[in-house]
Amino acid sequence: MYATTSPGAIPEMDVAQQIRTAQLAEAHNFAALYFRDVFLNVPSFGDVGHIHDLWSFMGYVTAQTSRIALATGSVITTLRHPLLVAKAAASIDRLSNQRLVLGIATGDRPTEFPAFGQTMDARATLFQEALTVLRQAWREDFPEISTPRVNLSGADTLPKPALRDIPVMVTGHSRQSVEWIAEHGDGWLYYPQNIAQQAMTIKNWRSLTPRFKPFTQSFYIDLSENPDEPPSPIFLGFRAGHRFFTDYFSRLRDIGVNHIGLNLKYATRPAHEIVQELGEHVVPHFPAHATAHLEEAQDAARS
Repeated sequence: MYATTSPGAIPEMDVAQQIRTAQLAEAHNFAALYFRDVFLNVPSFGDVGHIHDLWSFMGYVTAQTSRIALATGSVITTLRHPLLVAKAAASIDRLSNQRLVLGIATGDRPTEFPAFGQTMDARATLFQEALTVLRQAWREDFPEISTPRVNLSGADTLPKPALRDIPVMVTGHSRQSVEWIAEHGDGWLYYPQNIAQQAMTIKNWRSLTPRFKPFTQSFYIDLSENPDEPPSPIFLGFRAGHRFFTDYFSRLRDIGVNHIGLNLKYATRPAHEIVQELGEHVVPHFPAHATAHLEEAQDAARS
């Protein structure tokens, strides 16, 4: 759930309200909150994300929630030094009691790359390098790492993640083959398509890895106050009433979508209202595994 609503480039960031909305999502058993990584205000792109630095804002939310997962959608590994990403991610993992899901991406805003002294041509290589460094820094004590951006010897990164690893979701193709993503990622964060196309994408994804690796997709919604309003298209999603979304998300589940990241940027109602209504009428149809297991344990304890 990315809960900032704003039709313009720069949202109104009432941080206290953001925290109340995050806590409401947690109370209604949403699976995750998403945090975006947008460095610069580039007017031609029309979207600055949630303004605050991803790690700073995530740390603030971490301290005021307790169960809901914290997902990055996504860290731009080409413009952040991989050792700093390793340390920041491990810190959130420890401080949040292992709630971090690390989405990573190459970045696609041409203005940002020269501003950080990089070229877009190197994105594919830098992305692979970053994931290699992250895993080695998390898993090994005093690793020896030699890559284009890292020359580490005789020193170590602290803290280490609690399990010496953090789930990593590759966003889009990140200029990699699907085969590479299936081998090196822990899951795939992909974009909306029509249901038939998405079913084919998921079938191919499942064929490439013997392990279960979740398939996640983003989705923009504008929730109508009329629960029976039929769908009308918006950018990468729909405007509709909650009954349509319950049915549509059920169809996505049936084809193998494991998680849907909802983006409210183009919503016309306040995010808090939307989270409340989705929490009452839609989310109960799609319990997160941890919540389902908790309810089973509670039922067993009562019997």
